[in-house]
Parts: sequence; C-alpha cells; structure tokens
Amino acid sequence: MPARVTLDDVAAEAGVSVGTASRALSGRGDLAPATRRRVLAAARVLGYTRDPAAGGRPAGAARLLDLVLGSYHNAYSDEVTAGARSAAAAAGYDLVLTEERDTPDDDWPMRIRRRGSAGVVLGLISPTASQLAAITDAEIPVVLMDPQAETSRGLTSVRTTDRDGAFAAATHLAERGATRFAIVLGSPPYRYGRARNAGFREGLRLAAPDADLVAVQADWGGAAAREAALPLLHGLHAGERLGVFACTDEMAAGVYAAAAATGRRIPDDVLVVGFDDLRGARWLTPPLTTVRQPIREMAAAAVTALAQAAAGAPLPPSPIVLPTQLIERGST
Repeated sequence: MPARVTLDDVAAEAGVSVGTASRALSGRGDLAPATRRRVLAAARVLGYTRDPAAGGRPAGAARLLDLVLGSYHNAYSDEVTAGARSAAAAAGYDLVLTEERDTPDDDWPMRIRRRGSAGVVLGLISPTASQLAAITDAEIPVVLMDPQAETSRGLTSVRTTDRDGAFAAATHLAERGATRFAIVLGSPPYRYGRARNAGFREGLRLAAPDADLVAVQADWGGAAAREAALPLLHGLHAGERLGVFACTDEMAAGVYAAAAATGRRIPDDVLVVGFDDLRGARWLTPPLTTVRQPIREMAAAAVTALAQAAAGAPLPPSPIVLPTQLIERGST
C-alpha cells in the first residue's frame, strides 16, 4: 500500500512551513493569495485528503449561502439578488453577498471557507480552477448561474433557453414587416451570446430566408451598442424597415439612442427586440419588446438546489433550464 500523503509532504511540495500549509488548507490566517494557491495546488498534485476535524468547512456548517457576482450595481444583479434572497429565506438560510474583484489579492473563496457556507451560487463569472478547488476541497457545493462558458467542470448550472428566445425574436421581427435585419452581439462572445446569435440566425433562415442580415459587436453595454448601431441607421433608405435584435436590454437601449441621433423612428423605421426583460425595458419610449429570461426564478432554482444538497440530496447532473418568453411591446 502506498504511504498516506501527510501535511508535511504538502508543505515540502509547496515550499512553506507546516503551519502555513495548515492555515492555507483550513482557510485560516492572513496569507498571501499566491501562497495559498501554491499550497492548494500542491495538495491536489499529491492527492492529499484532509481530516474534516482539522479544519475547512466545519461539520454542521452555518446556515449561510453565498451569492458571488462580479457586480451588484445593475438591474440584472438586483433581480438575481431578489430571487436568491427569497429562496434562501424560504429554506431557512441567510444569504451572503460576495463581490468578485478581478484583482490578484481577491481571496473570496477562502473567505467563504472560513465562514462555513453551506453552498455557493456563482453568477455570470468564470472561476479559475484554483478558486473552485478552494471551495470544493472543503466539500462546499457550488451551482453556476448562467455560466459564461459551456464547460462547467462537471458542476450543476442554471440557465435559460437563449437559443429559443432569439429564434422567437427573429420570427417576430419578420412577422412585423422588417425588410432588413441586424443583430447587435456582445463581445466577448460568452456562451449565452453565442446561443442567441445562433438562434436568431436559425429563426431568420426560416422566417425570411432571403433577408439581408448584418451583425455588429459591442461590449455588452449601451454606449458601445449605440456606436455600433449608428452606421446601420445612417444607411437606412426610405421605405425600409430595419429589424434589430440586441442581445441584452441595455444594448437595445443603445439602439434607441442611435435611432434618436439619426432621426429614425421606433417602430416606424426601426423595430427593436431586446433580451432580459429587466425593469427599465417597459419604461423606454416606446416600451421595449424583449425576450424575458426568468432571472429571479433562475436564482431561486440555484439556491433551492444548494439547500437540498445541504440536506443530503445530490445536485442535478444536468443543467437546470428555465424557459424564455417573448414579451411584445411598443418597439415592434
């Protein structure tokens, strides 16, 4: 039988003291993030398994669930937080809001370990292998909400029918009399953006197979979408109706701004469909037709799955998928 890997072995592999290795693996102490990552990597390479009594997520963990987002200062995160908070309260848990900072010293996985969270929802972020390991090595379950990449390292995810929603948008624009079409894509091209692009193109091939389609890119924001849409609207000829599908409501608002800047009228000259159905969509002038993704329900589903996992149920091996719905308003 091979000898059992010890804490001494991990410390030697990482080039640190045994005490430093112990603090890194238990999530205790103030260590440099690079040191902690080196220790965790050494433990994985050697196959070190830690006695639960020695630290990490404690048995009988606190009734806390963590929601990790890259930002809490937008309408999307408001919806996510509302859905997650309600589901956590219904399951008898408190919700901790953790903001991921894209800096080398951001040690959010170890903070989650130290407080003994019963589970973690990662929303719209792509954690590194070492960040995930810091959480999963402590046997804390993780659910990805709307992951940016298709590969999820075997983790449970919650998502919506991005492709079907965009397919419906293309069909709707064709039925409403658009003669030309454009799609405003997000850059970088995340998983859900690629699915929306594919769904819109598929829908348009069936609804208007000979139609002219132009694709432009913006950085998932309204200002960039305005700049990307300006040449499209400047080039619109008399009698043409341009049908625009924007991959988010914020980008659709940028198309509205471009229409105002070029003297184009919505929906007479330009028909616009967004994606999300965030709060502000109905307050645009005219109100925005959009593809509703059930953001609150998605967040609630992620939290519910974690609460069930904490009670001993396995996390679903396949993605949890909630359907989209086209909401027709004045922009079409």
